[in-house]
Amino acid sequence: MPALLTLTIVLLAAAQPAPPRTTPTAPAVYEPGPEDVTTVGDWPAIGKWMINRYMRPAEWLGARIQGKALREPINVILVDAVAGSADEARARLLQACRAAGYRSREGHSGGYRGYLGGVLFHQLPATAGHAFSNEPFELHNNHGRIFGPFPIKGGWLFIGALSRERFDPRTKTEHIYVSFNQARDDLARKLEEAAGYAVAGYVELANALADAPALSTGDHDGRAVVLRTIR
Repeated sequence: MPALLTLTIVLLAAAQPAPPRTTPTAPAVYEPGPEDVTTVGDWPAIGKWMINRYMRPAEWLGARIQGKALREPINVILVDAVAGSADEARARLLQACRAAGYRSREGHSGGYRGYLGGVLFHQLPATAGHAFSNEPFELHNNHGRIFGPFPIKGGWLFIGALSRERFDPRTKTEHIYVSFNQARDDLARKLEEAAGYAVAGYVELANALADAPALSTGDHDGRAVVLRTIR
């Protein structure tokens, strides 16, 4: 082949645009199975798990418990019987969390959602990289996200996922799972003490994975604490 023709072919090949890169995309919808949803009384269907941006049940920062992936359960239910609108309910929730010492703080993963009444709600707090937390992320802390509200008879319904983590001072970056129950119960206690909520009891959500071969929910007992506004 003549050298000039060879050079022309090489130049033409080099000029061709590179094939577009493909990146994983999140599904447009979340389609829970029967095992992913439960009902409590006359409330709307409640999703059992926090949902990640890939529309799958979220796992706790890649943590493992006895070799099993750690799934994040819903473990808090809040009922606001005072708010007159969804916007007011959200504003009251943010104020209540601040009063309880659970401010919107940076340093956490985000983009989560919760399934409630057939609706997939974006997390509160809405600020990217934030969660409700009782301490800065550089310290041991309880933190979580809350989803809703969904209108119910006599008020507005929220669900949440709370967990406790400890900070590893050796790496200055690693967060290590400690407990779901400790964070759940601490938030309930603080909301009751300082934010106009009362603990109404605990309800079974059947989202403890004690016997699953590849998944765990740590110390979670399958129950959510229920808090109702008293003012």
